[in-house]
Amino acid sequence: MIYSMTGYGKSVLQLPTKKITIELKSLNSKNLDLNVRMPSIYREKELAVRKLLADKLVRGKIDFSIYVEATAEDTSTQINTPVVKQYMAQLKDLVDVDDLELLKMAVRFPDALNTVREEIDEQEWKTIESEIDKATDDLIIHRLNEGKVLEQDFKERIITIYDLLEKVVEMDPERIQAVRERLLKGIEELKEKYDENRFEQELVYYIEKFDITEEKVRLKNHLNYFTESMNSEESNGKKLGFISQEMGREINTIGSKSNYAAMQQLVVQMKDELEKIKEQLLNVL
Repeated sequence: MIYSMTGYGKSVLQLPTKKITIELKSLNSKNLDLNVRMPSIYREKELAVRKLLADKLVRGKIDFSIYVEATAEDTSTQINTPVVKQYMAQLKDLVDVDDLELLKMAVRFPDALNTVREEIDEQEWKTIESEIDKATDDLIIHRLNEGKVLEQDFKERIITIYDLLEKVVEMDPERIQAVRERLLKGIEELKEKYDENRFEQELVYYIEKFDITEEKVRLKNHLNYFTESMNSEESNGKKLGFISQEMGREINTIGSKSNYAAMQQLVVQMKDELEKIKEQLLNVL
């Protein structure tokens, strides 16, 4: 089972005096990269939120936001009545206007308004925390759905590489014969006498150097291991990335040993499919 690192989660909570919107966006990253934005009233809960997100989302570039919209009369700002009255008394000695005009001027001066720091309502925060859980679960579902698309793509490309490998296996005897004929032709063109037994020994040695039996077996094992790992409950992008690197080594070795144009063309196709797998693995959790 594969999870993508790309995802989106959202939850909206309506409280008596405010509407709270929680949003989560996730992109691929080598490690966990958390960006948390929340109103100052909830700032003391940031560490708890970060731990919750880290435990559930594991890896990726995560943008987490809490937006608060007031839906009723609920303000933390109050008029500083003694200060305003003092300002009005002083202004009355300076200007000849009525009390309404004095009040308009007084409220513009410093300290005319007091902002009372709000305290977190723990019961309210528990409700918000529950909504954060819901938004996180929503993102995980999105990751899973994205992962299913990636998984299908991986399966198709692994099958393609497997089919190309089978063609390589079928072509191998033909390749060996072509190498033998090319060497014999080269010797004949030299028009020199040679010891046929010695030549045959050297030919066997030369061909053994280009034997790709081990590489074919190892590549097939890596393809099977990739599929098994992808289907396991503990599937993860880093592990699949390591396996794909091993697949690349075997494909490259087959290409360097093949010494046969038709087989090298198959190797190029395998490399192309593997590169596409590697690109997509960057998005896997």
